Order: sequence, then structure tokens, then C-alpha cells
Amino acid sequence: MSNQKKQWGAIIIMIALFAMIAFVTNLCTPMATIIKNQGEISNVLAQIGNYGNFVAYLVMGIPAGMLIAKFGYKKTALIGLAIGILGIAIQWYSGQIENPKENLGLVFGVYLVGAFIAGFCMCILNCVVNPMLNILGGGGNAGNQLIQTGGVFNSTAAVCCYILMGALISDATKAKISDATPALMIALGIFVLAFIIIAMTKIEEPEQAPVEVSLIKGAMSHRHFALGALAIFLYMGIEVGVPNFVQQYLTNEMMIPAGTVGMLVAVYWFMMLIGRFVGASIGGKVSSRTMITTVSIATLVLVLFGMFAPTDVLVAFPGVDWGSLTVVWQDVPVGIFAFLLVGLCTSVMWGGIFNMAVEGLGKYTAIASGIFMTMVFGCAVMMFIQASVADAIGYIQSYWVVVFCAAYLLFYALVGSRVSKREE
Repeated sequence: MSNQKKQWGAIIIMIALFAMIAFVTNLCTPMATIIKNQGEISNVLAQIGNYGNFVAYLVMGIPAGMLIAKFGYKKTALIGLAIGILGIAIQWYSGQIENPKENLGLVFGVYLVGAFIAGFCMCILNCVVNPMLNILGGGGNAGNQLIQTGGVFNSTAAVCCYILMGALISDATKAKISDATPALMIALGIFVLAFIIIAMTKIEEPEQAPVEVSLIKGAMSHRHFALGALAIFLYMGIEVGVPNFVQQYLTNEMMIPAGTVGMLVAVYWFMMLIGRFVGASIGGKVSSRTMITTVSIATLVLVLFGMFAPTDVLVAFPGVDWGSLTVVWQDVPVGIFAFLLVGLCTSVMWGGIFNMAVEGLGKYTAIASGIFMTMVFGCAVMMFIQASVADAIGYIQSYWVVVFCAAYLLFYALVGSRVSKREE
């Protein structure tokens, strides 16, 4: 009996965790809509969930690698899940505080702490899930296939997150943090179940080499890797910024019902799902440089079209009136669909950038992975910048931030990714 057959319980729960990483992370965007309705709150402050979730990567990226080196994947996963349970519970509690408008500072503070702690969990699990799936699959092609399967469920969970939250906050103007309780309880339940199953499952792991912080300097001395780390930092602004501000624009400026908005934004993540299928099928034939060059140019074209397309050219899009459970049709500016198609492009960006950045790093490859995970905190920075621009000149104009990020990725693919030196 193969290792994979012996540990189906662990395999299933790892895939479930892969999905829950996307589910919990993507809660931050619809939660920003809810938070904005708690009082007179700017777009900058409404993004506190993203700030807490992604700044945690800055703090936890390298330590997560050290935890794996010291305790192994299984124990590190259990640590991450315990932290995640605490983070979700705190976020839930922020919605139970009475008179939220009068106690706005307290609600903000408690929710931010919960998002920050949950971010620790997401970072740790991201460092654990991919290699664990590879190990449980038996390595090689079988392990890679299992990781790709996990990626599909990851994207599917993101789609479900937006549809579910659209149902829960059908009237966005009256939504409260407590309205997200069912979604938070789903995440909490999965994490508790995962903790129990992983604790009871025997997982054979390879011996871990120690992670030395001194290796960071060596990795960053490679120009193409340093520029690649910056590329990941800015890429996060594209992946999260595009759907985030589509949601804010449609909800707060066009006053479109949340049920329709949730289904619209879910299209972006469905595009990512399709893109991952396509990327996996052509990855062995098309170089990462060609792939990133192509999707960067496509992103620039789509975002600029979305920004300058006439707002009076409308397209009917189906949504759901969750109160009566009926399908409704909503007119949406055609440019919004260009933004949603960017999901096809972002689907392959992370893998392509990582592949180019670690080329020729040799002994520095392991620490480079930790650095990449740390750079995910770029999402918090880019959300702050784009939200500031949105507050100053408008949601659509804030996409100039995305244009800048995509332009840098194009530069990296064409110039910055070229290897200047290699390690033995």
C-alpha cells in the first residue's frame, strides 16, 4: 500500500486547509465593505483586515521556516491551526461587541488583532501545505499533481467566499461584522477538525536542515532574486487590489446589491481557477519569462481599458436576491469585466516570478522561499496606497497603482530576471 493510500485522511485535510487559506484570506475584502458601514470610515481604514492579515507575513515569514526546521511539518501545522483558531475567534468576538458605532475604536482594535493573529496562521500554513502535499503524494509527478489539485480547491474556495459573503450581507448598507458569523464559524470548524485529524495522523517527514538567518544576505546578493522579491511584493497589489476595489466601487459608489457584487467579484477568482488549469498544462512548454511577459502586458491592457471604458456602456449581469432566492439582472459598466479578466493573468504570476527569482540560487533556495513568503506583506502596503488614492481621487483612478505594479512585472520579466551569477 502506497504512502498516499495510507494517509488519505491527511491528504484530504491538507487540501481542505489549502482551500481554507484562500477562504479566510479573501474574507478581508467583503469584510472591508462591512467595516465601512460601521461609521464614517475612509477606504484606508476599511482595509484594516488586509493590513492585519498581510503584515503578519512580514513578521512570520522567516520564523515559519525556522518552526518547520525545528518541529517538522506536522507540529508546525498544528501550531498554525491553533493560532488560526484563536485569530478567527477574536474576529468573531469583535462582531459581538454591543453598540459598535459608539464603541467603534474597540471594535476596530479587536478585529485588527484577530486579523493579525489569523495572518500568522495563514503564513505558517502556506509554508506547510505545499511541501506536505508533495510528501503525502510521494514526491515527483504524483506530489506535484497533488499540489495542483490543492491549488484548484484554493481558487474554488475564493469563489465560494465571495458568493457566501454576498448572501450574508445582502444589504451592504446595513451589514455588521456579526453578519459574517456563519462564514467565520465555517472556517473555525474546518480548522478545529483539521487540528484533530492531523494530531491523530502519522506523517512520515524528511529530516529538516536548520534555517540560518545569515543566508538571507547571500540570497539578496543575487540581483535577479532581490528584484524578484520586489516583484512578489508588487504582485500582491495586483492580485488583491483588483477584486478588492471592484467590490468597493460597485458597493459604495454604484450601490449595487451585495448579492450581485459577490457573484461579480467571484468571477475574478473563477478566472484565476481557469488560468491555473491553463498554466499547469502549458508550464512545461512555455518559459516563465515568456509567460510573465505575456500576462503583464495583458494586465496593463485590461486595467487601462477598464479605467477608460465609458461608464454609460452597460452589460446585464445575473445576481441573486437572497431574500427571495430569485435571480436578478443588474446593469454593470463594461469596464468592470476587463478588471475581472485580470484573474486569468494573476493566476500564473506567483509561480512564474518564483521560478525566475530562485534560478541559480543553489544553497540559498530554501531561505529564498522564506523571504518570498515575507514579501507577501506587500499586499498590506499596496492596499494602503490604493485605498489612499481611492479616497483622494476615486476608485477607478486608484487603478493607476495596479498599472504601476504590472509595469514593474513586465520590466522584471524582460530585464530584471536575467541571472547575473550562479551558486554552485
